[in-house]
Amino acid sequence: MADTTEPGSALVDFRVSPDRYRHWRLTVDGPIATLAMDVDEQAGLAPGYRLKLNSYDLGVDIELYDAVQRLRFCHPEVRVVVLTSARDRVFCAGANIGMLATASHSQKVNFCKFTNETRNGIEDATACSGQVYLAAVNGTASGGGYELALACEHIMLVDDRSSTVALPELPLLGVLPGTGGLTRITDKRHVRRDLADSFATRAEGIGGERAVAWRLVDEVVPRDRWAQTVRARAAELAERSARPAGATGITLPELAKSRSGDALGYRYVRAGIDRRRGLAEITVAGPADDPPAGLAELHARGAELWTLAMTRELDDLILDLRTNEPEVGTWVLRTAGSAERVLGYDDLLARNSGDWLAAEIIHYLKRTLKRLDVTSRSILALIEPGSCFAGSLLELALAADRSYQLAGVFTEIDPAAVPAAITVGPMNLGPLPMANGLTRLGTRFLGDDKALAAARDAAGQPLTGADAARLGLVTVAPDDLDWDDEVRIMLEERAGFSPDALTGLEANYRFAGPETMETKIFGRLTAWQNWIFTRPNASGPDGALRRYGTGLRPRFDRKRV
Repeated sequence: MADTTEPGSALVDFRVSPDRYRHWRLTVDGPIATLAMDVDEQAGLAPGYRLKLNSYDLGVDIELYDAVQRLRFCHPEVRVVVLTSARDRVFCAGANIGMLATASHSQKVNFCKFTNETRNGIEDATACSGQVYLAAVNGTASGGGYELALACEHIMLVDDRSSTVALPELPLLGVLPGTGGLTRITDKRHVRRDLADSFATRAEGIGGERAVAWRLVDEVVPRDRWAQTVRARAAELAERSARPAGATGITLPELAKSRSGDALGYRYVRAGIDRRRGLAEITVAGPADDPPAGLAELHARGAELWTLAMTRELDDLILDLRTNEPEVGTWVLRTAGSAERVLGYDDLLARNSGDWLAAEIIHYLKRTLKRLDVTSRSILALIEPGSCFAGSLLELALAADRSYQLAGVFTEIDPAAVPAAITVGPMNLGPLPMANGLTRLGTRFLGDDKALAAARDAAGQPLTGADAARLGLVTVAPDDLDWDDEVRIMLEERAGFSPDALTGLEANYRFAGPETMETKIFGRLTAWQNWIFTRPNASGPDGALRRYGTGLRPRFDRKRV
């Protein structure tokens, strides 16, 4: 399918490939890859600003996200990724201020969310895939530039009496390093509270041995020993990595995607958009064929394997709708196909989870479902005859704010149909945790071990509406007489609520249980950053974000609230 997006439109396309990168240089040398930031000042995603000093906008981060994905799937031989700058004496100046000052509120928040998801992906590659990221900070790293380094396992800073790391958003812009900066320096790097306060209010940043003493970086290296020390450190990290030797990567071709005024379509995923009702109806299709017979065939199918192909499409759809359709606030999820085949693909991946490719596919599905979890939309699942909410696709219903399962069949449409059913599978019992570290079943039944055990005991059994409702796996199971009215009332009610209040409501109850660095980042982004971006102290005509670089001092409303 061709992409029918109008040329020159304002729609953002998340599909890119290394041959089209404008802002990054990716090179691979055996077990060590180098990802060098070299931002094209003239290639901003929107007009009206220049990307000076390796500052970035959403377009720069889209390329970074693509590179991180390709390194995992196309280059399994890579054990260490050196993240650095192709510029002399500047690493990254962070998010472009002109872009932030002119962007709409939703654009700012979506940008912050995507950049942090990308940094989470870097951390996930290090933690789960043995592909360790090393930040070689060869110049000043400010704001989001330092946050990029913070996502890496090891941070090296050049010691040249001028290069520093800084989180200057508060003193300079009246906003926060809220896409993860504050959380990572305290929760990940264990910087003391008083030092964190001093650091985040010091616009000029900190360099040299003080940066090491405060745990802001791991080491500082003189410029005359810089190149050789970076190579040595990368080699040491590569030796400790468990990434497989001799593995052959797969190719990730560009996704085939069609887009018309009110529809988006891929091979396995499609969405219809009703802008008047603020509604997107999303259908995920199950596999059209049986799973591969074994590991060799799994590798041979590569990006065509159903689970990987479907996940790539769902990932792109989530990003597209989130960015390009901010007023479409309700997403209705359906599935269609064979539950047995879905479970067959799940079983193939679970049995071969020690294989690098099978593991990467599972981790990618995990990250995509996490992206759905933190999306500020009402998510509703409809389980009807012909659905395949089983195993990995049941996670979609478990991620939903509410799920409705038809009890029985639509007697006037197809009385002979197989009743709507859901099936719990191994993928629901561990491999796909949420940001809180729990499965979606564990989060659903937090504090109710008996209900969780009952759901686990039902694994492998197709559960009709009555059984699923009894086990607490769906919200309600209306019969066909009540189905249309129940669904209509629910959707109309959702459309009538305040979207701001809904965002706060959903962000509060989706992450029950343990607090993690990840849940803190997205909770604080949803609350603090979302609120601060709307305040006149930051975004008003006399606010710090608007007046930055004009020579005029911002005017602050001094009331603390």
